Amino acid sequence: MANLQAFLMALFTRFKDKDGQALVEYALILALIAVVVIVALHFLGSSVKNQLNNIAQNISNAS
Repeated sequence: MANLQAFLMALFTRFKDKDGQALVEYALILALIAVVVIVALHFLGSSVKNQLNNIAQNISNAS
């Protein structure tokens, strides 16, 4: 019974540690960065597409 109590106390203190909180914060920051990158690529993607189309038209018109 004493071993079980010691095990449960060790398990409880492990989950009570603040390392889990830091992990959640890092995950939230990573998710926010991912959303910003996806939005930026979405808007820049159409701009890059238009620029490449303009370049292709200029090349085909020059020949």
